[in-house]
Amino acid sequence: MNWLESSRKFFRDSPWQLWTAQLTALVRSEVKRNFLKRRSIWIYLVAFAPAVIILFYVLQASADVRSMEEDTNIFAGIFQLYYLHLGIFFGCLGAFTWLFRGEIVEKTLHYYFLSPLRRELLVIGKFLAGMITTAIIFSAAVFSSFVLFYAHHGAAGRAFIFDGRGLGHLTAYLGVTLLACLGYGSVFVAFSLIIRNPIIPAIIVLAWETFHVVLPPLLQKFSIMFYLKQLCPVSIPADGILALFTVVVEPVPTWLSVSGLVCLCTAILVFACFRIRLMEISYLAD
Repeated sequence: MNWLESSRKFFRDSPWQLWTAQLTALVRSEVKRNFLKRRSIWIYLVAFAPAVIILFYVLQASADVRSMEEDTNIFAGIFQLYYLHLGIFFGCLGAFTWLFRGEIVEKTLHYYFLSPLRRELLVIGKFLAGMITTAIIFSAAVFSSFVLFYAHHGAAGRAFIFDGRGLGHLTAYLGVTLLACLGYGSVFVAFSLIIRNPIIPAIIVLAWETFHVVLPPLLQKFSIMFYLKQLCPVSIPADGILALFTVVVEPVPTWLSVSGLVCLCTAILVFACFRIRLMEISYLAD
């Protein structure tokens, strides 16, 4: 029997309905836990902090303080420098690493391992739950910040959003937010399965994502930020001493950026699925 016939037999004989039902129940349960648990409060604070600051700015600033073009560049800086480099990164760090580390700390992971649930489904289900949670929180935060940022322009702001480039920018920002949660989420889910303390690896990843622009072009393509920055509607050039060492890479098409990021995250999740098959629980070590 060749590999093609083996694949057909696997897909034909696999209990897809059971797996779908298990995955749906797992995702529903995990999403409810992620939104309601106390540990999620700080993620809300990190996500909506810019919206609160922008709200105070809107209440105090007049419509002619800065031009629409200047505000567009400022919001692009807020999104790329805060949300992509800090907010979403640390939000996903807290949400996704706790998916498995939290079960170990609370000594409940063995209940999943003893249930008739494939471990690969456990990884996928927890990842989807973390993805839904972080995507909703940060998408709502970015949407609120964007709308508030142009509110003080009045009719001109509404015209920019609905009749100009604003709606396209908002769509792009929300899409990049979803991809950022996807990328960082897959990395931190894998970390939670192989590393007991994710702080040091997270610092290494943060440094890699921040300074990837000084790496050779081939290595830059293994950075999540490489794809995210090219999908942003407004580019922010490198400034300061970092600009002296920046290696300029030819931009890639949008479809290639999205597919490249998805392929990178898929490879990480496949590794996580293989890793959990070898995982053994030891609560004494934690």
